[in-house]
Amino acid sequence: MNVSSIVVQTVPKFLDEVVQSLKDCEVCDYHLHDAKGRIIITIEGAGVEEELKKLRVVEAIPHVIAADMQMAYSEDELNEHMEVLANSDIVPKMLNDEDLDPRDIVYNGDLKKKDLEDFAKRFDETGKDK
Repeated sequence: MNVSSIVVQTVPKFLDEVVQSLKDCEVCDYHLHDAKGRIIITIEGAGVEEELKKLRVVEAIPHVIAADMQMAYSEDELNEHMEVLANSDIVPKMLNDEDLDPRDIVYNGDLKKKDLEDFAKRFDETGKDK
């Protein structure tokens, strides 16, 4: 199970309305807010993909200016990824392959242009037998 905290931003004029919408939307747990329009919620999901779907629901609430994940925790995923790392070579095999064309190496570090839902699916499947 994943748990992520999200800071939702609205303008003070719509604060009560947005807080009530968050309480009613059934995809998150409301925790607190301040007079400036910052609201703290958490979402839970079986994986990153499910959390992203819930985040999209929150973002679609009227008068929500922004909804950004701040902290995420997943004991199960962390354990799975640690196991993959523990059982893998220190240097990835591809880096020792002299026949590998560098143009075939896929860089996954730029999240700005990434399809986050596809990335989440692949991330959730890391180290799992398909």
